[in-house]
Amino acid sequence: MADGSFRTDTDAFAQDWAALGAWLVSAGHDFDPSLTPKQFSGGVGNFNYLITIDGAPAVLRRPPPGPRPPGANDMGREFRVLSTLGGHEPLAPKAIAFCEDETVLGAPFLISEYREGRILRGDDFESDEATHKMVGEMMVRTLARFHGHDVAALGLSDFGKPEGFSARTAAGWRKRLFVATDDAPPNEAVAIADWLDAKAPPDTSRPRLLHNDFKLDNIILDPEDLSRPVAVLDWDQATLGEPLFDLATLLSYWVEADDPPVLHALKQMPTARPGFPSRREAVELYAALRGEDVASIVYFRVLAQFKLAVVLLQLHARWRRNPERFARFQPLDFVAGVMFEFTADLINEKRF
Repeated sequence: MADGSFRTDTDAFAQDWAALGAWLVSAGHDFDPSLTPKQFSGGVGNFNYLITIDGAPAVLRRPPPGPRPPGANDMGREFRVLSTLGGHEPLAPKAIAFCEDETVLGAPFLISEYREGRILRGDDFESDEATHKMVGEMMVRTLARFHGHDVAALGLSDFGKPEGFSARTAAGWRKRLFVATDDAPPNEAVAIADWLDAKAPPDTSRPRLLHNDFKLDNIILDPEDLSRPVAVLDWDQATLGEPLFDLATLLSYWVEADDPPVLHALKQMPTARPGFPSRREAVELYAALRGEDVASIVYFRVLAQFKLAVVLLQLHARWRRNPERFARFQPLDFVAGVMFEFTADLINEKRF
């Protein structure tokens, strides 16, 4: 997490830094609270802070307050992934510490290495077409690189349950749909969930480590060379499963010029700008890099887009619970509705 962008004092969510310091000292670390921690801006899933321990900058990550959606904000999962990848993958920040005792900060938290670099947030990035193409291809190449790791060699064969991955993932997001809408989801969303249940492909024979939220603002880049990633962040949803779902998750954020205006308004990635590969070109590049069959990509496109729409409803539910704190999430139920329509177009092959 690095780009020098921090929340203001009025926006920041305060932590009990004295309690953190006491815990770190008990865990054998040196913590200097006089170097005031700062909360990074950006992101809605977890809170991230720049702190100083053992004389070096580090990143503290913790979930936001309140109920946590199943499978999300799992700091223990992220700590295991980073601890395991550390000896195999230079793009994985080093894991430093993990605390599951919620009495310290009110939620489990982890501390990892700080990586300096540039993060391209939202759709504000604009350059020439050649640079856009390079950045788009960099995302696909980086994801394909992670999917090249042998999970057995990583010692992660028991991480997650790749058996029945597609059907179980579809069922899980159906359940989250009903929870996020107080058991009254849109009819179109239920129809999509029914399609996913009926069309789930058989288990893959090639389960891989999935990031599960891979997108541009989870990649730290070399400021002097945007084709060179420095680190990949936010592994709290990682699991083992079908790698095409990871690719489809990236594509769910990959807006194109003729997509509905409300999807552009989400400002997820700058991929609608001239020069960026299309979603179809991204799939073709991934297939060429991995040398694997991508015939089931439409199913996973639908599943990933459905997942993103449900996530928007989960964020809207935060607004319902706390309108004052989460006012920015109020319109997301409308956005989710448009995204369900967009997902239905994927099923009907009106879009890719």
